[in-house]
Amino acid sequence: MQIFDTGDVRIHYRVDGPEDGAPVVFANSLGTDLRLWDPILPLLPEGLRIIRWDKRGHGLSSIPPAPYSMGSLVTDCERLLDHLDVKECVFVGLSIGGMIAQGLAVKRLDLIRAVVLSNTAAKIGNPEMWAERIDTVEKNGVESLADAVMERWFAAEFRAKPEMELWRNMLVQQADEGYAGCCAAISNTDFFTPTSGLRLPCLGIAGSEDGSTPPDLVRETTDLIPGSKLHVIRRTGHLPCVEQPEEYARVLTEFLKGVGHV
Repeated sequence: MQIFDTGDVRIHYRVDGPEDGAPVVFANSLGTDLRLWDPILPLLPEGLRIIRWDKRGHGLSSIPPAPYSMGSLVTDCERLLDHLDVKECVFVGLSIGGMIAQGLAVKRLDLIRAVVLSNTAAKIGNPEMWAERIDTVEKNGVESLADAVMERWFAAEFRAKPEMELWRNMLVQQADEGYAGCCAAISNTDFFTPTSGLRLPCLGIAGSEDGSTPPDLVRETTDLIPGSKLHVIRRTGHLPCVEQPEEYARVLTEFLKGVGHV
């Protein structure tokens, strides 16, 4: 485990693989930490330099006062990648992580050669919805949302498995202020115009039963980028890398090979 001080937040991050490996950066979803990607990492090609981090307010990173802006989340990532001397990575972002991917690609195309926009969109929900969620968390904590979140995150088949408790526990152990802060960042984000200007290889991944970012919403965003492709993983919700890690890793590996990254 390592900590990087950006100047206004301390970011917990982890790097796996050889220093000279092709860099792949993973950005996880709201309410999760960098362990979200554990199920797929053993299934990816050897030799990659895999970079993960906990966004501000999550995991082992520090928790600055809420609310947060999407610009601050993008800048956190930008500073971390500059610190690690990363150039031309493939950036895999899920949910809010996919929003960070879009924002960073627009701001610093030198850092990113290709993007995977997983279970995400250029705009997610509406300000009223997020305001209600923030209010609930501030009054009653993340625990009060947990059961509803599990229904959006996972298909019914997975929710019946004992493993679901691991992910529910991960959610409720996130700081209330960090969760609410990132809700505010999502609420104020609309990347339709900037994302439509991107010209780079793009793969969209969606879960057929995703209650947060349904396949049509993911498609609407990936269609903004010419030449992009969309893969829908059946019988999965918002976190297909957890429910169907083999298929997720296979599709990601094919994309990495397609852009010459392995």
